[in-house]
Amino acid sequence: MKKIVEVGNVQCGSPELFLISGPCVIEGESIMLKTAEALKKIEERLGIPIIYKSSFMKDNRSSVNYYVGPGIDEGLKLLQRIKQDFGFPIISDIHYPSQIAAAAEVLDIIQIPAYLCMQTSLTVGAARTGKPINLKHGQFLAPENMIKPIQKIEAQNNQQILLTERGYTFGYNDLVVDPRSFYHLQETGYPVIFDVTHSIRKYGIPSADPSGGAKQYLPILARAGVAAGVDGLFIETHPNPAQALCDAASQMNINQLEEFLKPLLAIHAVLK
Repeated sequence: MKKIVEVGNVQCGSPELFLISGPCVIEGESIMLKTAEALKKIEERLGIPIIYKSSFMKDNRSSVNYYVGPGIDEGLKLLQRIKQDFGFPIISDIHYPSQIAAAAEVLDIIQIPAYLCMQTSLTVGAARTGKPINLKHGQFLAPENMIKPIQKIEAQNNQQILLTERGYTFGYNDLVVDPRSFYHLQETGYPVIFDVTHSIRKYGIPSADPSGGAKQYLPILARAGVAAGVDGLFIETHPNPAQALCDAASQMNINQLEEFLKPLLAIHAVLK
């Protein structure tokens, strides 16, 4: 039986499809608030519950010259404001155990990045907060082996777990979404999310280069994921993706998000 993970007013794993969305990384107050305002209107018009996501720090950028975010103090302050002003539950990712305590004071969901999903000190420390944990499926890990980090969290008496698929490394610098992964993740009984925008990144190419993301695949991948029965979608969005400071080639323009979601909600309605 599928578990329901309650996050604010969002019941993850219920028959209702939910969305995690926001800019990849926190850039500036105006961009963050503009995105939140647009997402709120989409939530109201389409009736899809939304969890706001943005990273206060990205510690896996491919160059030391790339923007990594404002840091935990300033970043959490802005996320707290969005939470208060718009009523969204908030999710962001942590990279070090030292970030856990401060993050848990603001975040409704603590996210473990894909590259770090097997880091015991990180998963265990996050689980001990009692907060819901979003485990992103590592690109290097067979989907059935995600049971290993799941068990680390369960061992801390925390069963508030979300699992996010974001593609598997295939060859060099390419990610492939294998639909069998949805099956294996669903077999755990926890809610499953499909991170559509990260799955079309082309690694080894700067994210600001248009060829760094294969956006032409977004509609077909998203529809396949919803048809496979995922519980939620993860779509990073930005008012002007071409100027975004992180994942510019893969983020979706916030002005295109509503129309993108409509056929996905229609597919989901058929499955309910």
